[in-house]
Amino acid sequence: MNDSPATLPLVLAGPILRRVSADRFALWLALTKESEIKLSFDQQSFHLKAGGQGLRQLKAAPNLFYAMVDVSFDHPLPHDEWINYKLELKTAQQDWQDLTELSPELLYNGLDSLGFKIPSHVGSVIHGSCRKPHHDSPDGLIEGDRLLQNLLSLEDASTQDLPTWPSMLVLSGDQIYADDVAGPMLRAIHGVIEKLNAPSEDFSSLQVPAVPNTDSLYQHRNCYYNREHLLPTVEGNRALLDVLFGGVQKPIFTTDTAHNHLISLHENLVMYLMVWSPQPWGLACLHVPPHLSAEEKELFEKEKQILERFINGLAFVRRLMAHIPVAMIFDDHDVTDDWNLNRQWEEAVYNHPFSKRMIGNSLTAYLINQGWGNCPEHFEDPLFDRLQTAFDQLGGQAHDDFIQDILGFEGWEYDWPTSPPLIVIDSRTRRWRSESSMVKPSGLLDWEALGDLQQKLYGNSSVLLVSPAPIYGVKLIETIQRIFTWLGKPLMVDAENWMAHPGTANSILNVFLHSKTPQNFVILSGDVHYSFVYDVELRRRDGGPDIWQVTSSGLKNEFPKKLLNILDIVNRWLYAPQSPLNWFTKRRRMRVIPRKPDGHADGRRTLNGAGIGLVELDENGRPWRFRQFLSDEKPVAFHRMEQHSRWQ
Repeated sequence: MNDSPATLPLVLAGPILRRVSADRFALWLALTKESEIKLSFDQQSFHLKAGGQGLRQLKAAPNLFYAMVDVSFDHPLPHDEWINYKLELKTAQQDWQDLTELSPELLYNGLDSLGFKIPSHVGSVIHGSCRKPHHDSPDGLIEGDRLLQNLLSLEDASTQDLPTWPSMLVLSGDQIYADDVAGPMLRAIHGVIEKLNAPSEDFSSLQVPAVPNTDSLYQHRNCYYNREHLLPTVEGNRALLDVLFGGVQKPIFTTDTAHNHLISLHENLVMYLMVWSPQPWGLACLHVPPHLSAEEKELFEKEKQILERFINGLAFVRRLMAHIPVAMIFDDHDVTDDWNLNRQWEEAVYNHPFSKRMIGNSLTAYLINQGWGNCPEHFEDPLFDRLQTAFDQLGGQAHDDFIQDILGFEGWEYDWPTSPPLIVIDSRTRRWRSESSMVKPSGLLDWEALGDLQQKLYGNSSVLLVSPAPIYGVKLIETIQRIFTWLGKPLMVDAENWMAHPGTANSILNVFLHSKTPQNFVILSGDVHYSFVYDVELRRRDGGPDIWQVTSSGLKNEFPKKLLNILDIVNRWLYAPQSPLNWFTKRRRMRVIPRKPDGHADGRRTLNGAGIGLVELDENGRPWRFRQFLSDEKPVAFHRMEQHSRWQ
């Protein structure tokens, strides 16, 4: 039975600070009622109403509203000072309420107001990727929250070896796992969907007779742990799918964890609420669903225990994101595993109406929860007007028309005017498709996108470049991926790296070799579920550019420990300084120097452990320290080892 709006919490998630500068402020909220918003700073205030300037409010369900605040200041905010902000909400049923009175846990110890800083130059950045709620590991975002609390608690941070106030939190992919969902998480999502009174999404035109709408989907015996049986299949066709699917009928979504793959638009939307806030969990049902086998029931209970620990930390995650600007970009799991991996995958997925709807629903949820706040000016009013119409006609023609629009949208990449600037690339939708083979991996950026990137880089002495996949990865793993691609099995090893496509590889390396390129590149990446730092220099060239590849992964995910140990050792053997294999790499014109993480006397270069990365920079934009903050451990620093430098 649905709760009445009066019994629901007004705020489901947020506030999340998004793009923030001295002259502009963007903020995201998820609410259960349409609300007026009063936003106050130390010297300025705004009264915002739906449909008015500065506030876009989107009705996704009778009890689900998204408030997207984007205001400009007549008088710029100060740099390098603590700035208080106050958020008040008013509904038709309730007069003005201060958000911190509704949720006092949002406040840091010792403060009586929400707040943030705008550093005049980027002195530090916290970053990470790959946050899977049911992975049995700590949550790295909690370490980010702990860092901010420590900075606020100490007048002299230098005495505790703490950084300057971070300019931003960079999330470089896999903020949700739409394709890898725990049974209790999916059960909770359905409970929240019911409480929000979300309408049923029509599937009748999508060639899936077993589930004509979401009502039938949520009641179907294969809804939990067996969704692969509901996913679309394709007939084997030698000309199109012989290599990828082996010439037989097989699910389009090939990940072996797609048993609970998100399907409907509201499943995707509510997933974001569940990973960013504890509030929706108070509405959730975690009872074991019907039709589960004994083995599935056992798995459900095991996943539930892990999720309970995840839920206990969400108040800290919510507090963190209310006090620091958050920059985000998708990777594959935000939508689905192997998203746009090659032309063959794209033709199979986008030519079936059900799989196309699934991808479109995930990307629509990304737009609302992540994409908009990165660069609000990229998303004009007509786009959101069409989205509102799609919500009003869920599953109808307007919904499909919007998905067609969003799948063709170009503008997910963005940059922030920090010092040095933050430049974030879209390596998922603007791909360079292979012309020689449909099965070969697509390049991570097409020619036009690479040209756009190069233009953004010119004129800057230093940049922070966000690439979800590392540009400079572990050589052995890339070689394994290349072998499987040659065998026609790129999906088996997630063969998505910058060197997998010759055109993209040569083009991105030429960007670094160009005479007008910035002097200092700090590349922030994730994706791989382990962390490492490389110093990269041009061979036989003095004076730069200097490049640092900084990979922090995952926030709540890890690589299989024994396997990574083996790969790390073999990589050092095969690609030692004297190895002739180094001359067969596309990076042979560059010198790659791995840094050694603290506490690894055996020469390890990779660090395996859930946590969050911290990069500290000097006033010229050159990084001087790299650390990974793991749960309840001393931060692990990465140290340069000149004696182990090598050509790659």
